[in-house]
Amino acid sequence: MQIRNTRQCFGWVAITLHWVTAAAVLALFPLGVWMVDLDYYHPWYNRAPALHVSVGMTLLALILVRIGWRLANPVPAFEPGMPAWERLAARAAHYAMYALLLVVTLSGYLIPTADGKAVAVFGLVEVPALPWRPARQEDLAGLVHRWAAWTLMGVATLHTLAALKHHFLDRDRTLVRMLRPGPADANRPTDDREEQA
Repeated sequence: MQIRNTRQCFGWVAITLHWVTAAAVLALFPLGVWMVDLDYYHPWYNRAPALHVSVGMTLLALILVRIGWRLANPVPAFEPGMPAWERLAARAAHYAMYALLLVVTLSGYLIPTADGKAVAVFGLVEVPALPWRPARQEDLAGLVHRWAAWTLMGVATLHTLAALKHHFLDRDRTLVRMLRPGPADANRPTDDREEQA
């Protein structure tokens, strides 16, 4: 079983982190959009935000692990022959998604902790509030959270469409190698200047 990345393909840890992150985002976004309109008497008025925060805090921890794993592993090279503009767009999209994931989760943490109380994560652990809180923290964090979440979904949609384009039109391994590690190809040319983000 291939755990670590190589210059030719991703390992199981990177692949798993990628898809668990994607699943969490795809669950959190519609839940967040839905729960803001719940009235006080709705049975999910308290449960939905608690679930949203718990998954969001777990996602924040996962993102930090993912960034650490990314820094500790080689990054597979782009597919041979990929145009320079596509390599640049792919790097920009990956860095944008990492940044947006951090902004969304951190701003999400600042909303329920604006009153100085810790947030519970699935009732197992509590994450304390910051010792200092700026004025209007909840309002400002909520605004950042909302816009960052919508922007993240837009970038993620473009990322998905690009992966499908590579799979169905270009017929290369860009999508396939994020589904499973491929055999290392010692004869495949790599270029350190063409690494993925």
